[in-house]
Amino acid sequence: MEEFKHYTVMKQEAVDALNCENGKIYVDCTLGGGGHSGLILSRIQPDGKLIAFDVDEDAIKASQERLKDYKNLTIVKDSYSNIKKVLHNLGIEKITGGVLFDLGASYHQFNKAERGFSFSKQAPLDMRFNQDADFSAYDVVNSYSENELVRIFSEYGEERFSKRIAKKIIETRKVKKLETTCELANLILNCTPHVKSSIHPATRVFQAIRIEVNQELTNVKNTLNDVLDLLDFGAIISVISFHSLEDRLVKNLFKYHSQRCHCDKTQMICHCPPPILEIVNKKPIIATDEEIKENPPSRSAKLRIAKCIRR
Repeated sequence: MEEFKHYTVMKQEAVDALNCENGKIYVDCTLGGGGHSGLILSRIQPDGKLIAFDVDEDAIKASQERLKDYKNLTIVKDSYSNIKKVLHNLGIEKITGGVLFDLGASYHQFNKAERGFSFSKQAPLDMRFNQDADFSAYDVVNSYSENELVRIFSEYGEERFSKRIAKKIIETRKVKKLETTCELANLILNCTPHVKSSIHPATRVFQAIRIEVNQELTNVKNTLNDVLDLLDFGAIISVISFHSLEDRLVKNLFKYHSQRCHCDKTQMICHCPPPILEIVNKKPIIATDEEIKENPPSRSAKLRIAKCIRR
């Protein structure tokens, strides 16, 4: 098997936030290369338990080998969006220790050409985290209406030339379907103004399509709300996000569930239930200069931490 390469972003900071203790239950929602999981496992011996999720078969195989000596690890090939059902089936009622989300795609996914995540590598339009899924980037690019394409490019990519790009895609696919990453990247390059920027013109569109294919924002929002029902008193949520849309979602959800009142200002008496969370870090933690030098994509990572204060 080809080596699975994955840099674990903010490994120490994200795991330190969990206050790992022997005997408690922890969940790693994005196993990846097993970096976070390995550190958690080393800190919860001998009686702690870790459940780790991933839909990527390459990631699971690599991590199974890396973490084979740990007997208190359960790896689940499923989306973390099914966390409630999976934990219930495992007989787990509460996450007593904490839960970690690393929302970034792996180095392996971006650099394995056939996965179709990178516009710099010739590959079929794919972008599926879960290779068993039927829906891919090809379907988005070749079946979505012009309005739908504009919406996802604008919302998920914050792309200023969304309308121009969507229109060109529609025109092009009337003659021939778009099938490869390079075809799409060249289309974007040729139909948008040459603006001085440090990022490639296709970056935002590829991000938007990846988010749509994998329903990333929907899954994160729904799963965070599910996790709130699963957390025991004192348990921690530690979330690493990599772009502003995810970070804003996490920030707003943490803020909402840490507030004491959501009543209209005109309401005289508050009937709101007590807050569920206590925000641990008011501002997100970012990677150190040393880490960014070693792994440049770390520069966009933000870590937010909250603690369950509901009994």
